[in-house]
Amino acid sequence: QVQLVESGGGLVQPGGSLRLSCAASGSSASIGAMGWYRQAHGKERELVARITGNGRPYYADYADSVKGRFTISRDIAKNTMYLQMNSLKPEDTAVYYCNAENKWTSINYWGKGTLVTVSS
Repeated sequence: QVQLVESGGGLVQPGGSLRLSCAASGSSASIGAMGWYRQAHGKERELVARITGNGRPYYADYADSVKGRFTISRDIAKNTMYLQMNSLKPEDTAVYYCNAENKWTSINYWGKGTLVTVSS
């Protein structure tokens, strides 16, 4: 089993920045790819960014809406994934969820989410 805990959400003004963290514990050696998803009120959950887990170099993919503004990264030694969010817009307001995939079984693990609110 893998446990994921997100942190770093909060209220920020448009144009501001936030850095989200996702700390993994438990069977963290089983984790392959990881990603950030978000779900805005009344909308479906969507992929924000994803990073591979098969060793360096890591490859990252981004939703078109966040390309050039968000950066995903991971620190294997700390079992932690990050999402640096710059130039935030009101439409980025959502609950952000951490996701990890078991590299042997493809089971997906989810955190409980952290709320990001972009508002003046």
